[in-house]
Amino acid sequence: MRADAQRNYDKIVAAAAEVFTERGMDAPLDEIATRAEVGPGTLYRHFATREDLIDAVVKSWMAQIDSAATEAVESDLPTREVLQKWFNTYVARISRNRGGPSKFATAMGKPDSPIYSKCEVLRLANDRVLTRLRDKGALRADVDALEVCRLVGGVAVVADQAELGPDDVSSMLGIVIEGLLRE
Repeated sequence: MRADAQRNYDKIVAAAAEVFTERGMDAPLDEIATRAEVGPGTLYRHFATREDLIDAVVKSWMAQIDSAATEAVESDLPTREVLQKWFNTYVARISRNRGGPSKFATAMGKPDSPIYSKCEVLRLANDRVLTRLRDKGALRADVDALEVCRLVGGVAVVADQAELGPDDVSSMLGIVIEGLLRE
């Protein structure tokens, strides 16, 4: 990519991150182009669809997801605390931008989605955490990482739409956690 094209790309991604945080992931793309100080054509040359732009914005926090999963896998805390911390991190990451949880919940498990690769990072990180806890005998044998991603994503969607706070989210996640644990 030419240097000027790379600068425009970076400006668009930075502007999109700001606008998505402020107005949600359904914010007008023209507003993003204006904030990036580029024309709409430049934005669309780099990002043919909104989902392509969302994909570029969320790339930056995928490493944080992997790190949080590693921390959960290596933790000596009780299972409930490990899951509560991991799920809180999961919800916080996909909720970074208003409307984000619904984008992830909808794309989870759908290979044709432009953000599928990001969903797979989440699913695989979740699978690492759940596998470790299952191997320790703490989780039910039938717990499936994709199903859990969808459940946790559902909590995030409800919290996002209802503008619920962290205490409400933690309480709902606690109910999900109880369903995962062995009796």
